[in-house]
Amino acid sequence: MTQLVLGLSAFYHDSAAALVADGVPVAAAQEERFSRRRHDPSFPGGAVGYCLREAGAELGDVCAVAYYEDPALKFRRVLATYAAAAPHGLASFLDGLPAWLGWKRTATRAVREHLAGPQGRAVPEVVARRHHESHAASAFFASPYPSAAVLCVDGVGEWATTTLWQGVGTRLRYLAELRFPHSLGLLYSAFTYFCGFKVDSGEYKLMGLAPYGTPRFAPLIRERLIDVKPDGSFRLDLRWFEFLRGRVMTGAGFEQLFGGPRRQPEGPLTEREFDLAASVQQVTEEVMVRLARTARRLTGEPRLCLAGGVALNCVANGRVLEDAGPAELWVQPAAGDAGGALGAALAEAYERGAPRAHPAAGHDAMAGALLGPAYSDDEIGAYLDARGIPYERLGAEGVTRRVADALAGGAIVGWFQGRMEFGPRALGSRSILADPRDPGMQSALNLRTKFRESFRPFAPAVLAEDAKDWFDLRQESPYMLIVGKVAEAQRLAARVPDGVSGLGLLHVPRSTVPAVTHVDGSARVQTVDGRHPRLRLLLLAFKERTGCPVLVNTSFNVRGEPIVNTPAEAYACFMRTNIDLLALGGFLLRKQGQPPWQEERDWRAGIPMD
Repeated sequence: MTQLVLGLSAFYHDSAAALVADGVPVAAAQEERFSRRRHDPSFPGGAVGYCLREAGAELGDVCAVAYYEDPALKFRRVLATYAAAAPHGLASFLDGLPAWLGWKRTATRAVREHLAGPQGRAVPEVVARRHHESHAASAFFASPYPSAAVLCVDGVGEWATTTLWQGVGTRLRYLAELRFPHSLGLLYSAFTYFCGFKVDSGEYKLMGLAPYGTPRFAPLIRERLIDVKPDGSFRLDLRWFEFLRGRVMTGAGFEQLFGGPRRQPEGPLTEREFDLAASVQQVTEEVMVRLARTARRLTGEPRLCLAGGVALNCVANGRVLEDAGPAELWVQPAAGDAGGALGAALAEAYERGAPRAHPAAGHDAMAGALLGPAYSDDEIGAYLDARGIPYERLGAEGVTRRVADALAGGAIVGWFQGRMEFGPRALGSRSILADPRDPGMQSALNLRTKFRESFRPFAPAVLAEDAKDWFDLRQESPYMLIVGKVAEAQRLAARVPDGVSGLGLLHVPRSTVPAVTHVDGSARVQTVDGRHPRLRLLLLAFKERTGCPVLVNTSFNVRGEPIVNTPAEAYACFMRTNIDLLALGGFLLRKQGQPPWQEERDWRAGIPMD
């Protein structure tokens, strides 16, 4: 009989559900993709329902539900933090106390109640795993390695902010940890906040901003904010931070150190923000490299696995790979809290005796991170016909040929194929694609398609067998989580006009693929092999027409919205932006000839599933 374990992360941010069958992930998704609320923290009812449907199972078929952290231990940390900060932070404490005295302290009970529903269904055993154990399990157990060192770095779980582990077979051995309030993730979030971006979602913007600046504040950060030891352990000087005492990350101390008040959200970006981003990015990379070296020294393992929110810093991951010396690096594609749902399920499954067979087969357990919902051509056709939407039905091969032609001609294409990705990256199932050779494409995508900040870089998807000719990478990067330089053969001599700095650097060509080359000559690369078969076929077709095996690959969404899940959401995004073509499975839709878009149309109704 199949052993099913359901994993859940919920109630803080990026809620998700994952289902593991006999130790193998079969379904996983973030709740935001169903609720359409970005970073949705609520109970992941939509994701749970999807996971069970995907497996053809009911809740009664599940042997255990694994929650991704220990709420009682987390409650004790919250109380201890408030007590240590008293009398500061009283308002914040009083605001949060009712929730902590209620459902937050007993989150596993809340999970049971949600699963039982108003009809009082029988609920399997609900067990609480530790937060960093869930991260570590998501990193190692899903990796292709029989054994490895494991490093988890985030803001905070219960108490841990950084942990080191050794994974062997179906077991994780805990080695060391750093504890709250000393947190690399919170240091990075403090600068995210100070630079005017939103904590827990804007950190990747800060990472993208860093190459525009110089790290002139890095010595000050090391001197005043964080004391880093040779082994990567560190302590924050808490006098300069506000997260212990109130509702904000920084206050007067940061303003004193860094020359003025916090940038207001949506305010102009100045040289100070560029340099702050570059500085904290440099310090973060240094700490990660030292921690990775310590992980190898303590375990003797040549391979390293990463998880936790800081592991989504793909620039730091590239530095770890280059400077810390692991023979191989594997990063969980859903490295943040959403991935904790999968890690909790895997930890529980292996503790209950499930086998771990995939390392012997030489691959990871993530199935290309394609663990979300898929829609058949029959379902897509039913949606289009019900709404009178014009289309051509060309089949998979016909769509691939036509899209390759259109991309070579400069079109922007919405690409909706197969199962949705689990994690924050679009990997060729829910993607917007374009020609990377076009020097104007980066601005066109940011400003007129994604409606987001102009400085944000785009990632290249490249055929795995051609990657070495286009990018300097030591290993594969199938999940777009490692940054490398554009290969020397593709670089151009950058001629920066006198007086040009900051965002002006955007318009200086640096390579033969300028739309995916950041201002420092780097790129966040996705190497595409058989794990993403439809995207691979399209890259082959594009290469045949242009000689270039690279495409711009960015997530199929606009600023402030989750990545699209259903054909209805893909069509809405297509109509509300300057995307030229929409490839929905075997159907091709052209913007020209579509009926006028009406925003009030009930486009969220989705697809009839009967």
